[in-house]
Amino acid sequence: MRYHSGVDEAPLQANFMRTILFICTGNTCRSPLAEGIARSLLKDRSDEVFVASAGVAAMEGSPTSVETLATLASHGIEYEGRSNILTPDMIRNASHVLCMTESHAKVARAMVEGEPRVQSRIQVLDPDRDLLDPIGQGQAVYDALADQLLGLLPDRLDTLLKEEVE
Repeated sequence: MRYHSGVDEAPLQANFMRTILFICTGNTCRSPLAEGIARSLLKDRSDEVFVASAGVAAMEGSPTSVETLATLASHGIEYEGRSNILTPDMIRNASHVLCMTESHAKVARAMVEGEPRVQSRIQVLDPDRDLLDPIGQGQAVYDALADQLLGLLPDRLDTLLKEEVE
């Protein structure tokens, strides 16, 4: 399994380490934004939670969008990373897989077809609606997406981290 450069993957192998994996399409906008915000929210728990992201149609190694980086920076969040294409092993090694849309969840579930325990870890981040792709829509749309994520993630992460891991 390979994640953003500079990330130590050894903790992923430890049984006590939980992994939260965010999924979008290209892994340059939504999922890195969610990853950065989640890491910031969980910074005091970094010894027990690993946060990563990937894309169902990512081009491996693409840079994070300038707008995503600017939005994160405006919230005091430093982020370094390049896109990763989602693999079945990433899904299998994650405690929780949070998708930006229902279509991302369907793709992820199909990647681990026949593995119901693994499929049960795959959820849509916002059960009420898809989080739309901001690509090409200007900085204000990225900032609005960050506001959505900041409204969703604290409670969602708290709930997930209270659950038992299979």
